[in-house]
Amino acid sequence: MDSTKQILNLLGLAKRAGKVITGEELVVKAIQIGRASLVFVAHDASENLIKKITDKSSYYEVSVLQTFSVNELSMAIGANRKVLAIADDGFAKKMESLMTN
Repeated sequence: MDSTKQILNLLGLAKRAGKVITGEELVVKAIQIGRASLVFVAHDASENLIKKITDKSSYYEVSVLQTFSVNELSMAIGANRKVLAIADDGFAKKMESLMTN
């Protein structure tokens, strides 16, 4: 199984574990209060959304992944979302290690 499939599977697992924050405003809030360990934003989301999330994330030093499309992220968590945050260091570290392999 390739690393992108493993990450999408982990996203589903994190969602079921209650460690995924979804929706633009909630993700921005999670970044600001230090709850977000890793942020996913769809590469086909609007330019304004991508800029807002990447700017916030870089200011608060949170990693951002733009690897997946809206459809891939939505399928992984079972809800239509363009941006989501992982609120668990364990899940975030595993996902980041899979991205570097």
